[in-house]
Amino acid sequence: MNTTIFDFIGDTTGEWKVTLMVALKGESIEPVSHIKRVSSSLILSNEGIWSLKGIVSNLRYTEKEDKEKLLAIQEDLGRPEATLAAFIPIRKSEAWWNLAQDERRKIMENKSQHTQIGMKYLPAIARKLFHSRDIGEPFDFLTWFEYAPADAAAFEDLLAALRKTEEWNYVDREIDIRLIKM
Repeated sequence: MNTTIFDFIGDTTGEWKVTLMVALKGESIEPVSHIKRVSSSLILSNEGIWSLKGIVSNLRYTEKEDKEKLLAIQEDLGRPEATLAAFIPIRKSEAWWNLAQDERRKIMENKSQHTQIGMKYLPAIARKLFHSRDIGEPFDFLTWFEYAPADAAAFEDLLAALRKTEEWNYVDREIDIRLIKM
């Protein structure tokens, strides 16, 4: 099984219990009580109430220096103390995708300082980005965060900082799903 492809399955059972599920932009998805993240393949999954698929890919807007800093301090998912999580599927507008790669990078890093904002919260908040746009999924990105209860306020600060950036003006669909490990 390929460990770079994952299904996020919303259902009535799973490792993570949903504590909050809200559509911040665009239409919602069907409410579920639990989510599980499983290694998968590109074969369509019929499991659960819904399933969203994502692929771990290269860092597309991060330069070498920032990548090295991230790798040096970012923790992996699955730490025992990280009993809280957030699953945030995001879709960006066609206006975003119509920009050239260098224009998107300028917005992400030069104007919005996406990576620098995120680094302020490492290693306390672990994050993994899954790409979905290129495999025909309804969202462009699936973002999974894990953190300890003591870091919950810091996580809220991180989201608030990211959502204030110019980059977020291009988000046209965002679901914020909060979870607790069972």
